[in-house]
Amino acid sequence: MDLETPVTTILSNLGLDLYDLELHGGNLEIVVTKSGGVSLDEVTKANREIGEWLDANDPIPNRYTLDVSSPGLERKLRTPKHFSTTLGEVVTLRELREGAPTRRLEGVVTKVDSDSVTLNDDTVGEVQIPLTNVERARTVFKWGAEAKPSPSKGTKTAVGSAKEK
Repeated sequence: MDLETPVTTILSNLGLDLYDLELHGGNLEIVVTKSGGVSLDEVTKANREIGEWLDANDPIPNRYTLDVSSPGLERKLRTPKHFSTTLGEVVTLRELREGAPTRRLEGVVTKVDSDSVTLNDDTVGEVQIPLTNVERARTVFKWGAEAKPSPSKGTKTAVGSAKEK
């Protein structure tokens, strides 16, 4: 059964968008988003409404756990649509290469099409990766600014320094 269509409709009625839907093992993972971010209340409401629809329609034959969440700061990238939202952003990915070791790349996404993503990696330069070779990928979030150099030993700081006598 197609789960994407009814879930998309439910989310749309709540003012949310479907980012991703995966059923693997005993987990149904649904990731929701909206412009400006998703609140905890919105995720809770989406979980409740999707759960009620699943209970009423019983589209999954075995036991499963429903997990509704937002993509987070470092969101998983699986589809061409996911990658297309990252143009100009830094992503990290693991590329499977036939006859060569898997390599980890990190760089700015410069181009995306239905079959590949192009990164400008600091080490190897610009590289085009077929999406079928992407083992896993995610966006990279950089916390705050670069660390400031610490004062050298014995140097007093203006704030919190003790007076010498």
